[in-house]
Amino acid sequence: MTDRTLSSRLYERVCRFVLFFVAATIAFNGYYQKWHFLEAGVHGTYAVAGFERMVDGTANRPFVYRQLLPAIANALDGVTPQATKTWFYVHQGKGTASYLLAISTSPTANNPVYFFRYLVVYGLTFLFTLLAVYAMYLLCLAIKIRDPAAVFGSVIVIVLFPFCMSVGGYFYDFPELALFMLAMLVAIKLDWWWLIPVVALGEWNKESFLLIILTLYPIFRLRNSRRGSLLAVAVLGFICVAIYYSLRLRFGHNPGGTVELRWLEQLRWFSHPKYLLYETEETYGMRMLRPMTLLPMGLLLWTIQRGWKYLPPAVQRHGIIAAALNIPLYFLFCAPGELRDLSMLSVVVLLTIATNLNHWVEHGTAPVT
Repeated sequence: MTDRTLSSRLYERVCRFVLFFVAATIAFNGYYQKWHFLEAGVHGTYAVAGFERMVDGTANRPFVYRQLLPAIANALDGVTPQATKTWFYVHQGKGTASYLLAISTSPTANNPVYFFRYLVVYGLTFLFTLLAVYAMYLLCLAIKIRDPAAVFGSVIVIVLFPFCMSVGGYFYDFPELALFMLAMLVAIKLDWWWLIPVVALGEWNKESFLLIILTLYPIFRLRNSRRGSLLAVAVLGFICVAIYYSLRLRFGHNPGGTVELRWLEQLRWFSHPKYLLYETEETYGMRMLRPMTLLPMGLLLWTIQRGWKYLPPAVQRHGIIAAALNIPLYFLFCAPGELRDLSMLSVVVLLTIATNLNHWVEHGTAPVT
């Protein structure tokens, strides 16, 4: 390999990192300015699952079960010397550390009791946003999508992600996206037992990761027999159940319940023309149509329809299982208009966007319907 080739590859990787970093920054900022961490005193306050109650372990169920980032923040808070935490807090409060100013508008971030944990969750949420972009990019490459389409497909999805956080958005949505994409990538590239740490983190982050395991069965079949694939689903599912059960035991006394029935709200929402046609919401400082209105949903479904035939059969079967699980659960248990709750379809959305771009790169035109 020549020095020029090495230099070119290094340059490409550096430029790709810069692009992914900027895209992750845009997406994270779009989310944070829209919802913050649902803490008191800011736009997006949600008392039952606000930051303070999440890290204190007093949030309502099922939100309190989503403990990956709060647990890490509490652990780091417990081992970090008080002098270090005070230094960060004092400098942030004086505005002399400009890299911390983004959180200074939050009353919770200015409370010394929560400041350091808030800073940890803030940083980890961004890192998971960046990890999500890389995982999406590598996943596209894994199914033979060309590099330019893989790059821009991943960037498009992460920049659009704050739009999907309609009605509500949570810091655990970014780890969920990153770990889902990473799980799909590992399932395609490696034997299923490499998924154990990914699955454990995913379930610790959000209890619905158990259902994601079921959607991976067609991917396991690429490398395993039917019996081996069922064993993989069973073992990984058992890990999810064990983690979820331990969280239920710990937080079983909290108010709330396992799920919230929302189907009556869904019926009222879908019967109202305003919500379907012209309901708006502000994202990135611009008021636009909510993603669950007719025009954005029509464009999304059109994109999936055009790219579907280019997906590998195993990915198509994954998408069918994901839709069969996610869509009914969405109408039963999710708040109307929360497109983020259709997260089990995010792999299909990513890959159909990327396959459309890939066809454009290869043939100079979008695929013919």
